[in-house]
Parts: sequence; structure tokens; C-alpha cells
Amino acid sequence: MLSQIRSRGTVAITTLHRSLTRSAIAAGRFDRANSSSAIEDRRFKALGHGNCRFCTCANTAPFQLKANDKIFHQITQIDEEVAKLLALKAKLQDEPERGNKNITLKTPKGTRDYGPEAMALRLDILERVKTIFKKHGAETIDTPVFELKEVLTGKYGEDSKLIYDLKDQGGEILALRYDLTVPFARFVGMGNVFNIRRYHIAKVYRRDNPAMTRGRYREFYQCDFDIAGTYDPMLPDAECVKVVTEILTELDIGEFVVKLNHRKLLDGMFEACGVPADKFRTICSSVDKLDKTPWEEVRKEMMDEKGLDGEIADRIGEYVRMNGGAELVDKLAEDEKLKNIKSAIEGIEDMRLLLQYCEIFGLKDKIVFDLSLARGLDYYTGVIYEAVLKAEPLPVENGKKGKDKEEEVSVGSVAGGGRYDNLVGMFNPKRKQVPCVGVSIGVERIFSILEAKNQQKKIRTTEIEAYVASAHKGLHLKRMEVLNKLWDAGIKAEHPYKQNPKLLAQLQYCEENQIPYAVVLGDGELSRGVVKLREISSRKEDEVPVENLAEEIRKRLTTTV
Repeated sequence: MLSQIRSRGTVAITTLHRSLTRSAIAAGRFDRANSSSAIEDRRFKALGHGNCRFCTCANTAPFQLKANDKIFHQITQIDEEVAKLLALKAKLQDEPERGNKNITLKTPKGTRDYGPEAMALRLDILERVKTIFKKHGAETIDTPVFELKEVLTGKYGEDSKLIYDLKDQGGEILALRYDLTVPFARFVGMGNVFNIRRYHIAKVYRRDNPAMTRGRYREFYQCDFDIAGTYDPMLPDAECVKVVTEILTELDIGEFVVKLNHRKLLDGMFEACGVPADKFRTICSSVDKLDKTPWEEVRKEMMDEKGLDGEIADRIGEYVRMNGGAELVDKLAEDEKLKNIKSAIEGIEDMRLLLQYCEIFGLKDKIVFDLSLARGLDYYTGVIYEAVLKAEPLPVENGKKGKDKEEEVSVGSVAGGGRYDNLVGMFNPKRKQVPCVGVSIGVERIFSILEAKNQQKKIRTTEIEAYVASAHKGLHLKRMEVLNKLWDAGIKAEHPYKQNPKLLAQLQYCEENQIPYAVVLGDGELSRGVVKLREISSRKEDEVPVENLAEEIRKRLTTTV
């Protein structure tokens, strides 16, 4: 409709201008050099005031009409209509045209659609993660997808630039949530909650540079498990590490290791190396890049961008290359530079206790004490951890990857978290602190890995347990009757949306969609009050009384499981 109006308006404007030009030329009054002079100027002169171009009535009665005056009045009317059409055209151009055929259809950068097979895999992953959260006694909450901007500001260090800002909505400056931890802290602080073990599975948003194949998106799910409350040292922290290892083992995504470190130990290490206190957090952000960036580049960033002295950077380099287990704790406890720094000693003792608890939980071969782990977020105050996958062995041959040599390389973080004891107090009216520790599972990265592994597998996208089929024509009413009985009995069932489908096509549908059982109706069987129950995988058929059909299907499903 809008395009038709635009088209008609353009034709009308063109026609009127041509008519104006022909009339003026015929009267000998068209001045090409001054054809755009103002309408008011024309009217003033045409009424006898001055030397009028359109008539010769300068010294006659001002309202005496002559032949050329008619042309002027026509021109005036045309100009008014043209002005109206131009205004309408400008208004229409400001409005988006509905059904624009030239629009480029795509998902926004850093997002994607998920079809039935992808969603079946995702829901399976999320359900298994949720089951482990519940096994550890967690209860769930939900929070708004957007928060007041001031709630999120100043909590993420250098990553704050990745927050999605929203336009002013009725006087509130808002932003999309960056993670689930800060909204949880706000929830605890506002609600005067002093102890809770909670899980939260929801979408978060980051204006990051996406890497779709590696599971890095701008819109993605996080699965968080947090314990809030005042408890004895390292007991909740060790359970969070246990939760991570259980989830990654359950999902069977490959070999992994959970890196452990302590923010107090990092701060003590920086102090021992000579880093100014006001640069602890920014240097921590640089160290956090060591999992993706060589030390030489991180050192250069510390010096060139952060203004750190080269000798201090080299001292830091000596520490961040260290990793190990209980033996590393003993080594650091004897370090002359760290012995006199309170925060370093506190961090070392916490790590000693954490490693002991993790060994009791059977995690000794799944964890490593790694001083290069920093976690760049500002709100961490104690233990920090990060789960990293190891790649499959990469063979090397002819100078390239082949069978003669194998190596394992880190392919990315799939979980991370730590202790944040001072965050809740920022949102409590009385500034009361509630110590917290938690972990976030990077399910998008996990999904990308499992999706690639399952490319050649057929994934069930429904949970249908029985398919009601008919062996010949004229049975669709009886088929619907049997189907309704199965539904009423709680059996997940379906039937074809055709009155007289071919039996072979129905059975092929069951095989393609991995439906375990088919109920085949036939006149002969129905006359005896029975139907054929067919097991799709083995193609074995048994006659079952119609009144016992739902019970028999349920019994067989239970036996199969």
C-alpha cells in the first residue's frame, strides 16, 4: 500500500511540474533562471504591487483579473498541491515499508537458531546438569534478563565494556545481564538471604567477538551453582569443584583438568614482586590471558599498556609458570618473598586445605594447582577455579599432524568460578556481607563439542512411545479411539494424519523416528478384541487385548529402561 502511494505521488509531482512549465512558456512568462522564486513574491507582484512578471497590471486596480492572472492562480494552486505531495512523500519515506522484500534475513551476529535435533541435544545436556545440581541439594531461582546498569557496572573489570546497554526506559538506565552471579548477589542482598544453595540456568548477553564454532556467542546459556552463607573454610569450595567434575564426567566430553588458584595468593605474589597496589586488578587481568596468549605477549602488555617495570614483570613470570599439587603448596610456604605477606600466607593455607578435601572427594587426578590462573573478574576474593578441556591426541606426520607423534593441547575453558565474599554487601541496605562461592558451567562450549561428535548420529527429537497404525482402509475412527485411550493412560503416542495410509509407510516412519512400539489395527484382530503390538527394533509382533494395551506398553518400556 505504501509503495503504491509513493508511486502515485511521484507521478503526480512530475505531471504537475510539466504542466506548470508548459503553461508558463506558452504565456512567455517562464523565467528558467528564477523558476524557484517564492510563492509569496509572485502573489505580491501579481496583485499590482511592482513590476509583475505574470501580468501588466502594475498601475491598474489590484484585483482586476486579466488573461495572464488565470495562469498565475493555476500556478499557485499547483504549487500548493505539489507542496502537499512532497510533505506526504517525506512522511512516507520516514516510515519503514512493510514486507520489505529486500531485507537480508539472518540471525544477529553472535546468535544462532536451533532446530529440533540441536534442541533435543541441548535439553538433554541441561537436564543432566540440573540433575547433578539437585543431587547436591540446590534449589532454583530466576531473575530479570535486564538489570539496572549501576548494578552491573564496576563488577567485571576490563570486561565491563562487553555489557549490552539498553535505551532509557521511562527514567531507568538498564543493561542486559552479563552473567548470573551479580544478579544472584543482588537477589541475596535485597532479600536479606543469609544462606542458600541455589542453581540457575538462564541466558546471558555479552558484546564479545563471537567464535561460533568454539561455542562463543553473544547470547548464551549459563548454568550456575552457588553456595551462600558463613561456613568453615574450604568445605563449600571443595563441593563446587566436585560438582564441576561430576558434570564434565557425566557429559563425557573428553579429558579435562580443573585448575585451582587463590586471589589472596595472587595479590601476595604481586606485592612480593613489587606491583603497586592500585595495579593489582589490571595486572591480574593480564595474567588471566595466559591460557590463550604466550607469556612474552602478556609481559609486553604489562609493560607497554599497564606501565609495569620490566624487572617486576619478570618476577611475576617466574611465579605464573609454576603448577603442581601439594608439593607446590609446600614450596610456596617456604618462599622467602611470600613468608612475610599476610594475604599470601592465608591463600597458601586455604589451598593446602582445599587440596586435602579434593583428595578425599577422589579428585586428585582431575585437579592442578596453577599459579597462572587469575580469572579477570573483579569480584573474586578467594579460591578461583577453571575447568579446561584437553584436545584429542593430534598425530603428526611429514612435519604435520600424523601418527608418529602425539600431543595434547588445551582447547578452552568449559567451567569457571570462585569465591566472592564482598559482592553481596554492595546490594544490602546495611552493607551486611554474605560470603559466597560458586561455579558456572559453559554449556555452549560443551554443546558445540557434543554437537560435532553426534553429527553422524540420528538424534530423537520426540519422546513418542507408541505409534497407532492401521493395516488397511476404513480404520481411522477406530485408530483415533485407541489413540485416545493411550493418551488417557499417560502413554506418549501419535498416529498418521491420513485416513487410509499405507502400512509400510507407517512402519518406516516408526523406524526413522526411533519409535519403540507400533500398535497395528486390523479388522480380524479387532473382531477378537486384540491388536498387534510390534517392537520396531526387532520387528517382533504379539497380539495384545485392547483393554490391556496401555499396561502392556508401560511394562515393556519399564523393562527396556
